[in-house]
Amino acid sequence: MIRYAMILGCLLLASAASAHQAEKHADVAVVKAKMDFVPPLAGSYTLQRIMPAPDGMVMDTQGKARALSTFTRGHITLLGFIYTTCVDPSGCPLAYEVFNSLKAKILATPDMAARVQLVSLSFDPLRDTPDVMKQYGGSHVKNRDGLPWYFLTTRSPKELLPLVEGFGQDVRASVSKKDGRVVRELSHVLKVFLLDKASTVREIYSSSFLMPQMVMNDIETLFLEEQAAARK
Repeated sequence: MIRYAMILGCLLLASAASAHQAEKHADVAVVKAKMDFVPPLAGSYTLQRIMPAPDGMVMDTQGKARALSTFTRGHITLLGFIYTTCVDPSGCPLAYEVFNSLKAKILATPDMAARVQLVSLSFDPLRDTPDVMKQYGGSHVKNRDGLPWYFLTTRSPKELLPLVEGFGQDVRASVSKKDGRVVRELSHVLKVFLLDKASTVREIYSSSFLMPQMVMNDIETLFLEEQAAARK
């Protein structure tokens, strides 16, 4: 709990600031993990039910407060915690690029596109306001292509922390080497969560395994699982 108290303290000292727009991600040098193995075919394996996804209040890009479950239940969901000012090439920019790549792949399969959605949830609520998240999402926010990608934040660190803790997302505040005080820099281990339509976490990806083809195979596996269940 000490770690989260530090995060809460540094977040409360933050002031709202503008974020990078989505288009700037094209200029970020993203580290891409290389697959040195052939992933198993979709449907040839079963994804375990790891845990129910936690629920809590979030805000959409219009500033409307809703339960997170509104954006996870009923669809296969890929959810990642991000903050818009992150410049770590193996962190949030990598997640954005992988989500963008997966979106194109999923849209190529219309039946699947109607059952999948993407969620980017900020863990920097005082800087990542709904307007900032709207800028970050860019053209994806309007959902004109039919595959939802939601860009969410929370009203306060108090509402954020149960979600961070519930998902087991590690977040740390940097400490000044001069005086040991918490400074306004966040660091985190990238985690992306794959949820089934019942909002159960079925897979967790780190940066080393966040590869579009691997994630796509897992999404297809859940899709096939749903089709099989519907036929029973």
